[in-house]
Amino acid sequence: MTSFQLSFDYRCPFAKNIHLHVITALKGGADYEVRFVPWTLGQGHRHEGAPDVWDDTEKDADHLSMCVGVSLRDQQPERFLDAHAALFLARHEGGRRLVTMEEIEDVLAPLGVDMEMVRADVLSRRPHQVIRDSYQEFARFEAFGVPTFVVGDDAIFVRYMTTPSDDAKASMRVIDSILNLIELEPELNEFKHTQISR
Repeated sequence: MTSFQLSFDYRCPFAKNIHLHVITALKGGADYEVRFVPWTLGQGHRHEGAPDVWDDTEKDADHLSMCVGVSLRDQQPERFLDAHAALFLARHEGGRRLVTMEEIEDVLAPLGVDMEMVRADVLSRRPHQVIRDSYQEFARFEAFGVPTFVVGDDAIFVRYMTTPSDDAKASMRVIDSILNLIELEPELNEFKHTQISR
C-alpha cells in the first residue's frame, strides 16, 4: 500500500483536477492510503495584522466548504469521497461559490450526507481548529499551495491540467507517475511545460 497526504482547498481548480484523479483511482481499486488535508489559500493572503483566517469569523464563508469537507472526512468518512468530488465539481464546473450552508446542502443532501451533524460540527468550530492544525503542520514543508503531496518527509506541489475520464487505470497511472517522481527523482525540483498543449 502506498501512503501519502494530499492537501485541498475547494477554491483551487488544480486541486480539483488531482483530487478527482485520486478519487477515481481509489474507487477503481488503487492501493493507496490517502490522508486528505485541508490547507487554506486564504491564510497566506491575509492583510498584515489581520487575525488568522480560522479565527476570523468574517472569513467563515470563505472556508465553509472546507469546514464541511473536514467534518465529513472525520465524522462521516463513508460519505467523504463522493462529497469531496461533488464539492469540487459544484465549485468549478457548476459555478457554485459554496459560501452558505444552504448552497452546500443542495450539493450534498442527495448523497445521503447527514447535514444536521455537519451543521453542528461546523458551529462548534472544531473543523476550523483542524484547518489551523493542518496549516501549521504543513508549515514545516514550506507548503505554498494546493494540491501538495506529502510522502514521508517530501512535499511536492503539483499542477495537473486535466480532469479524469471514467478510466480508473488511467487515473492510477497519473497518480503513480507523480508518486514515482517523488520517490525516484528527489533532486528534480521543478518540471514545467512552457506552453499548455491541447
